[in-house]
Amino acid sequence: MAKDYYKILGVERGASETEIKKAFRRLAKQYHPDHNPDNPQAEARFKELNEAYEVLGDVKKRAQYDQFGSTFPGAGNGPAGGQPYTNVDFGDLSDLFGSIFGGRTGRANSTRTRTGSFGFDMPGRDLEQTVTINLNEAYTGTTRLITKGERTIRVNIPAGATDGTRVRLSGEGEAGAGGGQAGDLYLIVQVEPNSTFERSGDDLTTDVKVDMFTAMLGGEITVPTLGRPIKLKIPAGTQSGRKFRLSGKGMPKLKDSTKHGDLYARILITVPEQLSDAQRDLVEQLRSSL
Repeated sequence: MAKDYYKILGVERGASETEIKKAFRRLAKQYHPDHNPDNPQAEARFKELNEAYEVLGDVKKRAQYDQFGSTFPGAGNGPAGGQPYTNVDFGDLSDLFGSIFGGRTGRANSTRTRTGSFGFDMPGRDLEQTVTINLNEAYTGTTRLITKGERTIRVNIPAGATDGTRVRLSGEGEAGAGGGQAGDLYLIVQVEPNSTFERSGDDLTTDVKVDMFTAMLGGEITVPTLGRPIKLKIPAGTQSGRKFRLSGKGMPKLKDSTKHGDLYARILITVPEQLSDAQRDLVEQLRSSL
């Protein structure tokens, strides 16, 4: 009985090559035996889709099919001298199935079985999982414990990690099918905001409160860092909002933790909230003199 390959793939007779391939990809993924292990109807439908795509996906075979129908010589079930479907060469479908089911850069290896169905050695998909750390942990590097089934995996988060840093755990992703290689697990780092430091790449900025007299006369202030606090001398007449650069006191660089970004100390001048009468007189005298 003649088969309507266009109807099998759910496309119009005038469909483009791209439309045919897209329809086949969608349906083959839906009816693939690995996704329907207890459904013989799905396996039969999958084989039928393969047969239809083998013809419509080939320009010459499609032209013959359009002229003679599914009984043309070389068609899947051709009674008029056609070869049986089990002898069709599906080598070119390996790349296609790899792109559908592989999920990675690897390629699925398809082999014909004695029954004419396909067996696939397919790599598993890569998986992602978010892991949250604080800024201090990003500065020093840290570890996290990841549970995989009955196993617990200790994962190292490198110093200098930023939002979006990906830590790869080879072979810890989705299991492969048919003995295929397992995918990888990627931990996607998120760094929590810090109340003391603003981060921009490998540089940090922190606000340092300075009393008005030190700002006017100059002096030494203490600047917090993610290591030990350090002393910084500021000149007389320092204005509020001025930044002082402390070279190498920022975040370690992700690709070379021996190198660091910079730390910027931003001055915030403070004034007394309450004054005694005597103090007010002195400030008035100072203002008048200035």
